[in-house]
Amino acid sequence: MKVALDAMGGDRAPQINIDGARLMFEQLGSLEKLYLVGDEASLRRACDSASIGANPKLEIVHAPEVVTMEESGLAAVRQKKNSSMSTAVDLVKSGQCNAVVSAGNTGAAVAASTIKLRLLEGIERAGIVSPMPSVHGYVLVSDTGANPDAKPSHLVGYAVMSAMMARYIYDRPMPNVAVMSNGAEDSKGSGFSKETHHLLQILAERELLPFRFTGNCEGHDLFETELDVALTDGFTGNILLKSVEATAKAFSHWLKAGIKQSPVAMLGALAMRSVFHRIAESMSADSVGGCPLMGVNGVSIIAHGSANAKAILNACRMAEGMLRHSVNDRIVESMVKINAALHAH
Repeated sequence: MKVALDAMGGDRAPQINIDGARLMFEQLGSLEKLYLVGDEASLRRACDSASIGANPKLEIVHAPEVVTMEESGLAAVRQKKNSSMSTAVDLVKSGQCNAVVSAGNTGAAVAASTIKLRLLEGIERAGIVSPMPSVHGYVLVSDTGANPDAKPSHLVGYAVMSAMMARYIYDRPMPNVAVMSNGAEDSKGSGFSKETHHLLQILAERELLPFRFTGNCEGHDLFETELDVALTDGFTGNILLKSVEATAKAFSHWLKAGIKQSPVAMLGALAMRSVFHRIAESMSADSVGGCPLMGVNGVSIIAHGSANAKAILNACRMAEGMLRHSVNDRIVESMVKINAALHAH
């Protein structure tokens, strides 16, 4: 596997990417070449300081411009053609790399990957798939920000893409897929969710879906039931994702504050330290690493802006899994019959 890493992406770039590169060299046996993309002089100094500068798997690619978190994604791609993010995506476009990873501006990562890599055959819109922890492992929510103005047919594509990820990355042979709504009954929901439900129900009846369509799901189903994929538009999905992240942080703050108020609670917390650590690990975005932008003709992983070195490593592990299982090829194969049925509908 050859990876292009946007070394200037992330709140603490480039150091977290340098540290992530070091972990990749130590733990990712499938890594053939790592292209660190960014300001060459500063990256060489940082790599030498981290004792990875002489690693034969490392190559630094100079990119003088940086896309900041505040910039408009599409405008940044158009105006900063020599940014670290655009240059990293170009390496995948040219075939020099198999995957690109960035913890930078999400909008710019979506725009650069979509414009430069184009879409897979049969896919109308790319979507971000975000794994969220549940009592049964992970539930994949799509879309969580790539396409706020989605159409029902777009969600059919999200369903197939997310189901392939659930099957091959999370080992769910027949994933359970549902449409997010305000009630489990078929009659509940907006016009948008009802039409999505209708399309998927028709495809399910014709046995064209590579997953088990279970109808509607509610917010609590994401965390309490054996649901593998939840479908929604990018506007709603992004709000959901950020609300869940904020709730987890708030709960952690409340828990720590409550423990500090009681010596007995502090002793109990000390005894429960390993349990708290496991819970924190399961809820941490760094354990997932990044969210794939599914539907583009390549592998593009978008890590969180506050990602640490472990997150960068795990983002590359996710890329490795998608490449090893040829997930994009599986998506294209599944969409052939589905699109034929949708066009006839």
